Amino acid sequence: MREQVLEAREVQARRFENEATSHNGRMTPRQLRKYSPLAADAEALLKSAMEEMGLSARAHDKILRISRTIADLDQSDQITAAHVSEAINYRTLDRQFWS
Repeated sequence: MREQVLEAREVQARRFENEATSHNGRMTPRQLRKYSPLAADAEALLKSAMEEMGLSARAHDKILRISRTIADLDQSDQITAAHVSEAINYRTLDRQFWS
């Protein structure tokens, strides 16, 4: 796992080498659109989750950031439905823990 994390950090360092941002967690909305391409099924899943869970635009961006990181750990350039699903599950766990 440590190797995966180090590789994902290297990917992020290369991605943001000409940006003020250094990692996915700090991406601006503009950077999210630029660096987080969603597969069609991933986009549909995220939209569905937004509607069903009543999530805000801020929550949408957080899920995208986490999905981008999961995709990086998976060595994937594109965010798939599996990546979005995992990020949504983390969000759901977070909401359950803090409520």
